[in-house]
Amino acid sequence: MDSPFNCLLFDLDDTLYPSSTGIAQGIKKNIDDFLIEKCGMSATKASNLRVELFKTYGSTLAGLRQALGYDIDADDYHGFVHGRLSYDVIKPDPQLRSLLRSITQRKIIFTNSDRVHAVKVMKRLGIEDCFDQIICFQTLNPNLSESKCVVLKPSTDAIKIALHVARVDPPRTLFLDDNVQNISAGKTLGLWTCLVGKSGEAKEADYAIEEVKNLGDVIPEIWVNKQDGGESELDQFNISGDLIERDVGLALTAPLCT
Repeated sequence: MDSPFNCLLFDLDDTLYPSSTGIAQGIKKNIDDFLIEKCGMSATKASNLRVELFKTYGSTLAGLRQALGYDIDADDYHGFVHGRLSYDVIKPDPQLRSLLRSITQRKIIFTNSDRVHAVKVMKRLGIEDCFDQIICFQTLNPNLSESKCVVLKPSTDAIKIALHVARVDPPRTLFLDDNVQNISAGKTLGLWTCLVGKSGEAKEADYAIEEVKNLGDVIPEIWVNKQDGGESELDQFNISGDLIERDVGLALTAPLCT
């Protein structure tokens, strides 16, 4: 019997590595520093605004551009926020790599982060050759010079773009993310969903796991079509080098801000 899934969409930060690395806290601090240094805000206002904009718009950058009218260059923002991170706190994870290599279906990174950050994290984990595609900030926002609108998870527009770019069938795709809002949005569009970072049942998701390395225990049906002793799809194609982001998404018209 074939697996019910022919594609897996993985979030990156706090999904493929634990939050205990402190990367998320580092990002929050750097965003606060950006608001203080580049936007002239007080420390208290910066921290409060970061939380508010994240909840409402999916990221501080999106809120600054869309709601507050700041003309902030996305590359400058990401360079500031991610460029100051200590990536050496992320260690190679052979167990995660082995798990990913055992999954023969297509595997795609789907992150709100920019591509430079995504590739750095994947290289630190030792999984840069385990995925077929990266869908990231640049994929979702190819025309920022023409619009202040920033499209990111948990917007269903962002997920629709990802599905279009990846050319996946939602009823046969498993979406893994640590954010409940992202999971809920994916579920409304027909994706199978797995909330990462929570054990037991989660009303928002079809599955819940404490960490991705528990996939085999919670969703063994991912592997039902794997033949004993057979090579994985990635082994057969011997994918190496930099991951390639498909260009089809660049032709997609970005949705209007609402």
